Amino acid sequence: MSVMNFNLKNIINQDKQRTSLTVTSTIDGVRGYTSMRAILAIYILLFICNVVADEKIPDLIIEEIQKDIYLHKSFSHVDGFGIVSANGLVVVENKKAFIIDTPWSEKDTAKLVQWIRNKDYELVGSISTHSHEDRTAGIKWLNARSILTYASALTNELLKKEGKELAKKSFEGTKFVLVAGLIEAYYPGGGHTIDNIVVWMPKSQILFGGCFVRSLGSKSLGYTGEAYIEKWPSSVEKVLLRYPDIKTVIPGHGKMGGVQLLMHTKQLAESASNNSILSTAKEQVD
Repeated sequence: MSVMNFNLKNIINQDKQRTSLTVTSTIDGVRGYTSMRAILAIYILLFICNVVADEKIPDLIIEEIQKDIYLHKSFSHVDGFGIVSANGLVVVENKKAFIIDTPWSEKDTAKLVQWIRNKDYELVGSISTHSHEDRTAGIKWLNARSILTYASALTNELLKKEGKELAKKSFEGTKFVLVAGLIEAYYPGGGHTIDNIVVWMPKSQILFGGCFVRSLGSKSLGYTGEAYIEKWPSSVEKVLLRYPDIKTVIPGHGKMGGVQLLMHTKQLAESASNNSILSTAKEQVD
């Protein structure tokens, strides 16, 4: 009997050891699988970060589009859109230069100013067409070097709320003449933002629309988080009525063109406004 009991105990102990080993192996397997998934997730995240980091921001581009008028194009990475370009101008008269919208970074602002000086122009000042970074990123850099910066009082108010650098000079009302017969700022009302202005150059018959105007290649109004879509069409109409002699229109992003850009922007805004009205009506019925 003692031999049988001893054998029975051995069998039970061996079974317990096998069960313990099986459970331990299973737990280790689960832990190993979980660890592998975590490691894989980290590798994927690092890969994505490297891809974004490797997406090189292009250098500042400056090109003459008309005598004494230069288009500057700067770039930035925008989440959901990738690399995006932004248009601005340098307008020159009698060796005096004026920047319309700073480049999208202080680095590119410094490059633009150096280019202006290399051309032996005197930089008098800059004007920003609304408060967003693609129009105002260089204000702080310019202020620090005692270069005059201009913006509407409304734009300065928005910059202050956002804790950003304000333009040194501000103006109120619908019209501001920066240089008589050369550069005129006009506030048509809300559109892309509540503070957007356009800049008219009567000598060249160029209208710089900034982000208030969409390029012909645009299929939508773009970022509308701060837009006044219902007012946008009538604001465009005001610009068309005020400046009937427009030959060239430069949008904030994309290719420049003719007055068709304003008509295209108006149509996009009307369509977006109508869709918004229909959506609201449907929600009320539901």
